[in-house]
Amino acid sequence: MSTTTTPATGHPPAARQSAPGTPPAPTALDVRGLAVELGGRRVLHDADLTVGRGELVGLLGSNGAGKTTLLRAVLGLVRPAAGTVLVDGSTARAGRTAVGYVPQRHDVAWDLPVSVADAVLTGLTARLQPGRRARREHWDTVARSLARVQLTGLAERPVGQLSGGQRQRVLVARALVQDPALLLLDEPCTALDLPTQEVLVDLFRSLAREGRAVLMTTHDVPSALDTCDRLALLHGTVVATGTPAALAARPDAWTTTFGVGPGSTLHRLLEAVR
Repeated sequence: MSTTTTPATGHPPAARQSAPGTPPAPTALDVRGLAVELGGRRVLHDADLTVGRGELVGLLGSNGAGKTTLLRAVLGLVRPAAGTVLVDGSTARAGRTAVGYVPQRHDVAWDLPVSVADAVLTGLTARLQPGRRARREHWDTVARSLARVQLTGLAERPVGQLSGGQRQRVLVARALVQDPALLLLDEPCTALDLPTQEVLVDLFRSLAREGRAVLMTTHDVPSALDTCDRLALLHGTVVATGTPAALAARPDAWTTTFGVGPGSTLHRLLEAVR
């Protein structure tokens, strides 16, 4: 089972708690004892993780640690061998419309002859009736999502003509059209320059402040330590969760997660944070 730097109350740590006298932010994602088997091999076991509305949580781990599998379980795309996944109080499959998913850019076909607005509209597939054209209300929703990611002026541009950062914002806008309680981001800043990464992280933090729960997988440890409200370290299970400051004081958890010991670049980084 995972260890945590805060009491196991079922709610996120105090970093995002409401002011005294007001109830805590509701938990949008609650993963308990999750185990997943793929091809006869157990990829995840005994994984516990919560993400509350209003917080940005970074999910870190080596390649093959189970990050993408955990996201797929939250999306209801893989069936758990054990444990539960609740999204906004419902099972993963039943609560699928409460989740907005932003895949890695290389998983998307950007050479299709569609506009930015058309690409964002595909996020409303569940609402559109087969064979029916999108109505004004659907295009209004698309326009609001594009405005939220500051792409209004590019609505009619073909997606193949966009930069990497613009493409990433298109994917975020597509995820936002359903007004999800939970936003899943799969390595959203990979292969982007630093200024573009900063723009995107500012956007993700802003979306969390609006009351969404945001879970982001990432390999960028320095950025995660600097920008996330909480971190979760994954290595087949959730090794530890806590605020960046609290986890920086847990070098053992990072050694378990990444297999590197004292004297490594990672441990020197943690010492600097402490």
